[in-house]
Amino acid sequence: MPEYHDPDLRLFCDEMLHRLGRWLRAAGYDTVIAEPGSDDHDIAARAAVDNRWLVTRDRHLARFRNLREGVILLGENDVPALAAELTARLPIDWLARPLSRCLECNTPLVDARPDQVETLPPGALSVTDRVRYCPGCGRLYWEGSHTRRMRHTLENFARGEWTVATD
Repeated sequence: MPEYHDPDLRLFCDEMLHRLGRWLRAAGYDTVIAEPGSDDHDIAARAAVDNRWLVTRDRHLARFRNLREGVILLGENDVPALAAELTARLPIDWLARPLSRCLECNTPLVDARPDQVETLPPGALSVTDRVRYCPGCGRLYWEGSHTRRMRHTLENFARGEWTVATD
């Protein structure tokens, strides 16, 4: 396992690793996820230009000449095993900046304005008064049972317990 953690790692997950990419975003990592059907050449070029680690399960994509130093080829199949394998290869801190990025578009979240908070569903603020806003796609995020499960999973990953919380 890496001896240091780098919260500023920039990652690019291929479309096969969409779910892992969302967990990396949940941990606070700047993670681009390839769109379904993306061309391998485009993925490789964008990862190189953006100076991102390319995380893939695709052996062909991992062999691109311009990426040899910046590719992590994973062999596992499910998210917990993929998270464990990636953590063994890169300095991932699953509690780096939890729930600080939009899970959909990767934009850093900001505190929501009062007028945005007013648009929440009834009862959403009964659990928390902290609401975050994504300036990229306009989504609102607030603490609830889903975030409790996500935090628990991130804590599991940080301890080296490779399980996804279900309750």
